[in-house]
Amino acid sequence: MAKVEVKDLLEAGVHFGHLTRKWNPNMAPYIYMERNGIHVINLYKTVAKLDEANEALTKIAASGRKILFVATKKQAKDIVAEKVANVNMPYITERWPGGMLTNFVTIRKSVKKMTAIDRMKKDGTFLSLSKKERLQKDRLRAKLEKNLGSISEMTRLPGALFIVDTMREHIAVKEAQKLNIPIFAMVDTNSDPRDVDYLIPSNDDASKSINIIMTEVTNAIAAGLTERKSEKQGEKEGKEEAPKTAPKAEVKAKPEKLQPSPANVETEAPAVIANAPEVKVDVEATKEAVKEAPKKATKAKASKGDDLTKIEGVGPKAAEALSNAGIDTFAKVAKADADKMKEVLTEASSRMAHLDPTSWAKQAQMAADGKWDELKEWQDSVKGGVE
Repeated sequence: MAKVEVKDLLEAGVHFGHLTRKWNPNMAPYIYMERNGIHVINLYKTVAKLDEANEALTKIAASGRKILFVATKKQAKDIVAEKVANVNMPYITERWPGGMLTNFVTIRKSVKKMTAIDRMKKDGTFLSLSKKERLQKDRLRAKLEKNLGSISEMTRLPGALFIVDTMREHIAVKEAQKLNIPIFAMVDTNSDPRDVDYLIPSNDDASKSINIIMTEVTNAIAAGLTERKSEKQGEKEGKEEAPKTAPKAEVKAKPEKLQPSPANVETEAPAVIANAPEVKVDVEATKEAVKEAPKKATKAKASKGDDLTKIEGVGPKAAEALSNAGIDTFAKVAKADADKMKEVLTEASSRMAHLDPTSWAKQAQMAADGKWDELKEWQDSVKGGVE
C-alpha cells in the first residue's frame, strides 16, 4: 500500500485549521504555525498519525470486526457513503440515533422491523393489507432505510468507530468511550484530541481534505479484508490437501519365515527364550507422561500469545499494553485481577484510563475454553462488554 505524501495532503488543503481564537490548546503539538489568524496543521505529524491509524484499522478489519463510520456534516456525508460502501462497512450519514451503541438492542429491533416489512412484500402478505396500512408501512420502511439502512447487517457492536469532526459527533464519542470502543477520528484545531484513541490531525471541513483521508483509510481496511480472505482461503486449501498429502505408511517386505528343523526345535527354543533381554515397563512413568502431554501442548500454544482484541472492550493498543505486561493469553487475562489490568493500561497511556476491565476475565475464560459461540452470544446481549 503506497504511503501518502505530504505534497498530496498540502494540495488537498489538509493543513488548514480553524481561526486562532477558536483553537483547542490540547492541539498545540500538532500545529505548525499561525498564518493570517488561522492555525496551520503540521502535515508531517498528520502523515505519521495516519500511518499509525491505518495499521490499527488493517488489524481490526483482518480480525473480522466491523468499523462504524460517522459523518453527518454536509461536506462529508456523500464522500463517506461512497468510500465506505466499497469496503462493505456500516456508516451513519444522516442523524446519529441516540443510544445507537449504548442501547444497541433497541436499535436492532428497529432494523428487524425493516426486515419484517421486506419479508411481507416477498411472501405476499403486504398485498393483503388495506391501502392505508400499506402506505404507513412504506413510509416507516423509507424512514428506517434512511436512518438505519447502512447498519442493517451490523449484528453486534462495532470493533471501532471512525468519526469526521468529533465536535459535531460528540454524542457518538461519549457512547464509544462508555463502551470502551476504540475511536479513530479526523481532528481539527478546534477539537480535543484527548477524546480520541487514534487521531488524524487534519482539516475536517473541506471536501477535498475529507476525500483524501477517507481514501487512505478505506484502502487500509481493504488491505485488512484481503488479508483475512487470503488466510481463510489458505486454511481451506490446507484442510482439503491434508488427506491427499498424508504420508503413506511404508510397506515393509515380509521376512521369510524360517523353517526350523524338527530336530533343533526342542533344543534351541528354550535357549533363545532364556537369553532374551528382560523388558521392564514403568507403568507409573507412562501414566505420568500421558497426563503431562495435554499440559505441555497447552503451554506451547499459550507461549505464542492470543488475539486479545476478540474480548469486547480491548482495542489494539490495550492488547499491546497487556502483552507487554506479560498478560498475553486468554488464560492469563482470565486469572488477572481487574484492578491490576486497569493499572497496566493507565501506566501505558492516560487515554486508556477510562477502560473498564471488569468483564474481561469472564470473556477471556470463555475464549480460553473455546466457547466462541457462547462468547459471541454474551457480547451481543450485553452493552459493549458492560453487564
